[in-house]
Amino acid sequence: MRLKSVLLCLSTVAALTSNAADAIPLITNGNFELTTNGTNKQLSATPNNVANRTTLAGWTSSNGNDGGYNFALDTRIIATNASALALKAYTSTTDHGTVFASDELYHPGTLSQRINGLDAGSAYTLTFDYALGQQAGFNGKNTDNYWKVDFGNVTQNSALLSIPSGGFSGWQTATMTFMASSTSQVLSFLARGSAAGAPPFLLLDNVSMTAAVPEPSTLSLMLGGVGLVGFLARRRRKTRA
Repeated sequence: MRLKSVLLCLSTVAALTSNAADAIPLITNGNFELTTNGTNKQLSATPNNVANRTTLAGWTSSNGNDGGYNFALDTRIIATNASALALKAYTSTTDHGTVFASDELYHPGTLSQRINGLDAGSAYTLTFDYALGQQAGFNGKNTDNYWKVDFGNVTQNSALLSIPSGGFSGWQTATMTFMASSTSQVLSFLARGSAAGAPPFLLLDNVSMTAAVPEPSTLSLMLGGVGLVGFLARRRRKTRA
């Protein structure tokens, strides 16, 4: 029985270590490059291919008023072609491709995706890039914009972003850990904030979710426990002999 316990501990550690190398992405179109009707357009709640609307594959954008005031913006085009949707920050920033953009102060829509294949009771790590930029032709300092992130019935918020009038926050990376309560849950993002200054756009890119891997310290404790079990087993055998 003691040998079985040791083998079970070893197999658990091996599985956790293997997961670190073979983590399977769970998010569809996390870089927002797949659209139904092009970019630099407002999002629709359904893929109806209206001339001035588009959708993001795998995602739903809605606030009860079609897709909300949300956009799929191609930063590579915006950087070289000023338009009504042009963000001043992108005159020299072109490395994020297509991004999701939402104005918290004007009918923001929730961006969501159902994640399947989860292991209830297991932890998952969510990472995403985000930024705050002023729309061309508008001014106003803004100091408290953030992403409200829901996964199942749990909510976490990204750190606050601030910009001077007409400014850009620069890209940041957020990392959050969630515990799955079922095998299928909805992940959603909603732009939040209250400071005056409109319309700054919260930007989102490179959304990824994988099974969480224990910290090295946790693995060390587990390995230590395996060693202790083995030591006690050997000691008991010697005592009986």
